[in-house]
Amino acid sequence: MKKENNNYPWFKYYKGMKSHIEYPDSSMYSLVRKCAIKYPSNIAYSYFGNKVTYKSLISKIDEASRAFLRLGVNKKDVVSIIMPNTPEAIICFYALNRIGAVCNMIHPLSSEEEFKYDIKLANTKYVIVADIAYQKLVNIKSDLNIEKIIYLPISESMNSITKLGYKLTTGRSALKPSGEDTITYSKFLSKAKYYKDVIKDEGKGEDSAVILHSGGTTGKPKGIVLTNMNFNSLVLSELEINKCLGDGISILAIMPIFHGFGLGCTFHATMVSGGHAIILPSVNPKKFDETLLKYKPNILACVPSVLEGLTKSKKLKEADLSFIKCIICGGDALSGELNNKIDKFLYDHGSDTRVRTAYGMTECTAGVTMMPLEETREDSIGIPCPDSYIKICEVGTTKECITGEVGEICINGPTVMKEYINDKDETSLVLKTHKDGKVWLHSGDLGFVDSDGFVYFKSRAKRMIVSSGYNIYPGQIEQIILKHPYVEACSVVGVPHPYKKEVVKAYIVLRDGLVLNSEIKKSIKDYCEKNIAKYALPYAYGYRKELPKTKLGKVAYKELINGENDDEEE
Repeated sequence: MKKENNNYPWFKYYKGMKSHIEYPDSSMYSLVRKCAIKYPSNIAYSYFGNKVTYKSLISKIDEASRAFLRLGVNKKDVVSIIMPNTPEAIICFYALNRIGAVCNMIHPLSSEEEFKYDIKLANTKYVIVADIAYQKLVNIKSDLNIEKIIYLPISESMNSITKLGYKLTTGRSALKPSGEDTITYSKFLSKAKYYKDVIKDEGKGEDSAVILHSGGTTGKPKGIVLTNMNFNSLVLSELEINKCLGDGISILAIMPIFHGFGLGCTFHATMVSGGHAIILPSVNPKKFDETLLKYKPNILACVPSVLEGLTKSKKLKEADLSFIKCIICGGDALSGELNNKIDKFLYDHGSDTRVRTAYGMTECTAGVTMMPLEETREDSIGIPCPDSYIKICEVGTTKECITGEVGEICINGPTVMKEYINDKDETSLVLKTHKDGKVWLHSGDLGFVDSDGFVYFKSRAKRMIVSSGYNIYPGQIEQIILKHPYVEACSVVGVPHPYKKEVVKAYIVLRDGLVLNSEIKKSIKDYCEKNIAKYALPYAYGYRKELPKTKLGKVAYKELINGENDDEEE
């Protein structure tokens, strides 16, 4: 979007907001410490009933930082954290950040080969691992150069009753720690008392702080290097546009710490603003309604799949949801249809908020756009956050598109990553210097910007279907199909075709209570023929009870392309 008179069209929606923020040249830990000084008695987090204040949190972080130094971890060393959301994972994260080490965040449910790849890629000698993932690490450690493993049970901070239940169920099958290279978390912490030197917080904004891993859906997996500035600018700009998170406000911290959305937009944003993180290592989507009623969080930060079940919940039918002050939805596309349905559901149950869509990617630390508080546009992913800028370019070039034209979404701002670790070629493909002299992140996502600066996501460039020379955007077709009264969920993919290259295939989940029959199939097919251009019409329909999801709750497109277990109609 071209600059006009040193102003941008979306600035007019910055109601009571700064268009530019002065960001501190410091570590992430530094911001958390300042928050703890300001709100010492506020609850920083709770975990299965156990509540910890900011004063206590900083004390725990400082103790862990001394223990790491005593263990031999130094500035710039990379430490792998293979953990779900637990208090100890967050404490270790900030303790390592305090001493200038780099946290390599790994999904604990990854395979052994993925563990091996992610650990080798970052050249890690120290690993913090959850009890549930320890067996997989033991199986591969002979292939790795690991000096010390810190064994950390998920139950470490649970209350006694919950801890007993965990040990009798999930924890029962977890391998117990063994070997000279493995140390328990409690024994690790005991080392802190032997470190007597003064620890100086010398972290700078440009320092590498975190390595997050791409899912590897478009080639080999990549390690994304993010700095202190990336995370600090992310949350300070988020707090400026969000206006909800802050002193004493609670957030349901269910987005994982090994994902930018969870680590940055949930945890770090909470810890620098005096909020209360309700930490859960996992959530059953089918029991999300129970979780909501139990904890009554003010803010939900989640992916669309978590919200899908709310409107159908019998337990929420008569519930008062006035405690919900804000819902941020990102990580995957949210259809306008579902968005409107959830907004109505919230209004009918006493909440004054609406779902606020957001957009980002790991390469820009998770978030660069958000729907403003006072405005909404159906199917839009919002406006750029302060200091983030969006430009739409012709795919494969740095040439800017005209307003409203679909092209590649390019991003400039302080949240853009430092690099892909050990991969200059891939880094140069996505970080490009344009004529304006600025470095722009080429996202690989297709979309457009309207005249008011609202951004619209169409699809991943890799998801774009090219059929008989036509460019077809799956998201556009999904939005149309989702408006059919029989359809609960839908995903569109391209499947190979002998002479058209690719054809459209629509996967459909019917609403509860409906049984697939010829009448339903005909109704959906007739509707598509009436509302979708002929060149973009689905060539085939696959019906499923639910859409497959990745470990992060996104639609697993690869599994759909394989097309197993469908009731198809050609």
